Amino acid sequence: MARASRSRRNVVGLDVEPTHMAAAEASANGRVAVERAAVAPLAPGLVRDGEVTDPQGLAAALKEFFSAHKLPKRVRLGVANQRIVVRTIDLPPLEPGRELDAAVRFQAQEHIPMSLDQAVLDYQPLGRVNTEQGERSRVVLVAARRDMIDRLLAAVGGAGLRVDGIDLSAFAMMRALGGDAAATDVGEGATQPGAALYVSVGGLTNLAIGTAGVCHFTRVTTGGLDAMITDLAERRALTREHAEQWLEHVGLTSPVDGVEGDPEIVGEARNVLSAGVDRIVDEVRNSLDFYSAQGTRLPVERALVTGPAVAIPGFVEQVDGGLSVPVTAGAVAEARAGALHGLQPGRVTVAAGLAVAEVAA
Repeated sequence: MARASRSRRNVVGLDVEPTHMAAAEASANGRVAVERAAVAPLAPGLVRDGEVTDPQGLAAALKEFFSAHKLPKRVRLGVANQRIVVRTIDLPPLEPGRELDAAVRFQAQEHIPMSLDQAVLDYQPLGRVNTEQGERSRVVLVAARRDMIDRLLAAVGGAGLRVDGIDLSAFAMMRALGGDAAATDVGEGATQPGAALYVSVGGLTNLAIGTAGVCHFTRVTTGGLDAMITDLAERRALTREHAEQWLEHVGLTSPVDGVEGDPEIVGEARNVLSAGVDRIVDEVRNSLDFYSAQGTRLPVERALVTGPAVAIPGFVEQVDGGLSVPVTAGAVAEARAGALHGLQPGRVTVAAGLAVAEVAA
């Protein structure tokens, strides 16, 4: 997995989920801002659970998408699925370079549940830390199955696009929203660098916990807005497009009897939404419990929720009510008026984070 390189002009961040694809050009100066963005739905069966299942079909969709929106051909890709492994490991104190590279690869097999010859490895140095074993070099290790990466690259190459880098979607989400996750005020002018929880809810639910731009924990679950759309479409014999429109129309704020439309569909949409959000909250709680059980981590002080689901009225508020930390909506800003062309900002958060490799102070 290629580490995202330093941001260059006309690099497009490309986020491909089971239900849609989003592309963005962005700038960064303290926080990420969208210069230009586009979103389009994906036909079912091209991407499943975050993995490309039909490279040729996805290539055709990407080619049409980039041509229709006249997007630059150099892209930085995001990946998110349950077969990607992220681990924080401590190594002997080594300077970045060949010795650290060799140490990471030597230790990797002990930390990832796949054979090294079937994996693509990358890591990010976090610097020196003091531990019970003395000073250590800490790194974030990422491993992805080679066949999964190969299928994604085949689709992108088949669309005539040039890959500038591949990054975890969770890392891109943190970059895009990092400016919204300020340190907690603990009084007398002091701040506490408590961890922030980032959650993107779209075709998947992508979760990350980090501090100061460093990801300490990440997890992907298959339940998300896509599951709710599918559920409502099957219950009421709707197209997926109409099911999504109904979910946004009904939302979670207004009393059901006050929402215009077919009462049976309105009631079903509200039931699907309530149950879907409850499942997402349960998954997030389980992830927070696992993170907290590690013992040496900073406590999570706040949460930011982004993604297409943020467009549903009351979604963020219901997530907030189910968690023990304050929850707010997180989204990228527009670099100039009209840069998003009316798109809901949460839809392009990950793509914007992919478009920039670093966020200058």
